[in-house]
Amino acid sequence: MSLHDNIKNIREEQNLKQIEVANHINVDKSAYSKIEKGGRALTVDELQKMAQLFNMSTDQIINYDGKMPKEVVIEDKTAVEQMRLIQQLEDEDKQTIFKLIDKMLTNKKFKDFFAKNVAAL
Repeated sequence: MSLHDNIKNIREEQNLKQIEVANHINVDKSAYSKIEKGGRALTVDELQKMAQLFNMSTDQIINYDGKMPKEVVIEDKTAVEQMRLIQQLEDEDKQTIFKLIDKMLTNKKFKDFFAKNVAAL
């Protein structure tokens, strides 16, 4: 399969119209139609925007095998794999996760401290 076939198949699986993808990647519908037919090359920027729309990585689009990616469930992963997945997120999302973790750790330390000191009374 070629990249243009992959793009067309993914778009159809996600029930998107050509015009929707064209608008998202900032090209007109005829230019997008040429992309799907292999008559126009795709820029890196366009591929990245397409990946964002499809909720896939550019690598998943390029190497598409007819199966949409499965939902990632982070709790089933090892700690190293969890960190690797978190590192793939946008900076703002990473910061949100780290703030949540910091808050939870602070709450745990407070609860542990409180339980230890109340028990000593």
